[in-house]
Amino acid sequence: MTRNFPALYVEENAETREVTVGIKEVATSELPAGDVLIEVRYSDVNYKDALATVPSSRVVRHYPMIPGIDLSGVVVESRSPRFREGDEVLVTGYDLGTAHFGGFSRYARVHADWVVPLPAGLSHWDAMALGTAGFTAALAIQALQMHGIRPESGPVLVTGATGGAGSIAVNILADQHYEVAASTGKSARDYLTALGASRILSREDVSASSKRPLDHEEWAGGIDSIGGTTLEYLLRTTQYGGSVAAFGMRGGSQISTSVFPFILRGIHLLGIDSVNCPYGTRTEIWQRLAGEWKPSQLNRIVQNTVSLQELPKILEQLLQGSHLGRTVVDLTG
Repeated sequence: MTRNFPALYVEENAETREVTVGIKEVATSELPAGDVLIEVRYSDVNYKDALATVPSSRVVRHYPMIPGIDLSGVVVESRSPRFREGDEVLVTGYDLGTAHFGGFSRYARVHADWVVPLPAGLSHWDAMALGTAGFTAALAIQALQMHGIRPESGPVLVTGATGGAGSIAVNILADQHYEVAASTGKSARDYLTALGASRILSREDVSASSKRPLDHEEWAGGIDSIGGTTLEYLLRTTQYGGSVAAFGMRGGSQISTSVFPFILRGIHLLGIDSVNCPYGTRTEIWQRLAGEWKPSQLNRIVQNTVSLQELPKILEQLLQGSHLGRTVVDLTG
């Protein structure tokens, strides 16, 4: 049965290359191929979603596109034996919202291999309060722990700490009794302290250049969502045998470093990919986020819950760098 529904629709003018963003009525017959049709309850807002509205970012592989790299909802149709009508599920990563119509839509049709059962302990709203940001933060924390970084190892620095992934990383680490330092370019001391950060650094503190390949050892580990000179700083200042988990490049995709952090201090640089993460790891991480790693301050991290109609304003705030924490998108209305 064909259903008509609203979605955030991004289109490109083939002649001028200008992109327009607006709410449009879409039919389920227009959705791309997939095994599972989901009635979407909630989505959330990520920086990549904002970039999907900017053609020069090259995030979207083709137009038109419905952005939204995350969604949670209920299965209404399935050709996969793994899922049945009524199953509560979530989807993050893969090509959702960049090459395949995404979560800013009342309905979404996706491949069964992308779909994760909603874990007990998480509501649909909880799942999207976490979303790719929380999933990525948890992957980074798991990577640090796999390389021996424990609360007794010393302080862990989280960069870009007022962003979604940074905020959740700060809170999970603090809940697990790590000493957490947080860096940000915003005036957000009270916010970060409430999440559990014991030390606040400015953006300038963690992005200053140095003529030395190694500086004073400060951090047992780091979670970096910025890249560029910030990642260079972390590599220079991480303690012997420490690890840095990196997944962002808002500060640049290039870094200038030397082999010295690696061969003189035994630093581990851990790349974190949440998009094509193996399914087994994906389900394991979601179970942890529903259990011992569920952030205690999730309601504080989520700054607002908005409707589809309010979404364009939030995307603009993200592009301007004025957004704080997480925004959940309510698609039930």
